[in-house]
Amino acid sequence: MRIVFHGENAASFSHDFQRLVGEAAQISVLPDMLTDRAHSQTYVAADVIVGGSFSHDLPQPRQLQLFHVPGAGYDAVDLDAIPSSAVVCNCFGHEQAIAEYVMAALLERHVPLADADRHLRQGKWTYAAGSPERVHGELAETTIGLLGFGHIGKAIAARAKAFEMKVHVANRSPVPTSSLVDRSFALNRLSEFWSSADFFVVSVPSNADTVGMVNVESFAAMRASAVIMNVGRGPTIDEQSLYAALKDRRIAGAVIDTWYNYPSPNHPDTLPSKFPFHELPNVVMTPHMSGWTTGTINRRRHTIADNISRRAAGRPCVNVVRPARS
Repeated sequence: MRIVFHGENAASFSHDFQRLVGEAAQISVLPDMLTDRAHSQTYVAADVIVGGSFSHDLPQPRQLQLFHVPGAGYDAVDLDAIPSSAVVCNCFGHEQAIAEYVMAALLERHVPLADADRHLRQGKWTYAAGSPERVHGELAETTIGLLGFGHIGKAIAARAKAFEMKVHVANRSPVPTSSLVDRSFALNRLSEFWSSADFFVVSVPSNADTVGMVNVESFAAMRASAVIMNVGRGPTIDEQSLYAALKDRRIAGAVIDTWYNYPSPNHPDTLPSKFPFHELPNVVMTPHMSGWTTGTINRRRHTIADNISRRAAGRPCVNVVRPARS
């Protein structure tokens, strides 16, 4: 079994991978750009490729049995370009980390630990108990709205409930009320959804149906105190509408982890939008980091290794994006 980890992101999952698949497997780690002839030959000979992108421009691995995306999103993978002999799979395991990121961001807005520390080091008891002018907020009894209720949405809901928050969900398929969900909305009732909560988390994937689904009308329906978070894909929130809503104080704030511009080999240092979000005081900007933890890497490594074993033994894979066509 010849296994190739293609690119910097995929290489993150190669550490100690031999132990998971056995000594008989031949493991190679290749760079993002296959400019070296030997690298191209290794890629072509692969039985398994772990990588985040695929196109007709890459060398064609004609005996490929499994193409495994080391994450959930596969929008950079041209499924029609992958040899028909291969099963295409993705993996999750990031929902725990993203849910912790969301809760950390929410808690930071309500429990000003860093600011209290900074003030007290100057002898200022700014948040001391005993006066209503010094009170700070709490999450209990506030409402969080989840646009999307897949792996990430469910993990966030479970943690929000632990903080005694109310959970509203808008989702393509019906979501019944339960111990996790207080209220649910079909996508034709989004205007009602946007007016129903204090915080919103967008975790839907990027596709033709979701690009720009959070737009100027969405922000107009939100409360002025609302805060929106994006941990799914940047383009699901219309870029210009988001900037205008924050700049004009139509909403109170945003926490954005997934963006519109990303680094490239030629431009490793780049701002994440054509709009100057970095000049706004009411947005927290993070570099697509919410799901990138040691736990995520470990869980995904095991999913990839398990699917390699399944494919080698002729058993069905899990998280199949596209089955083999021949």
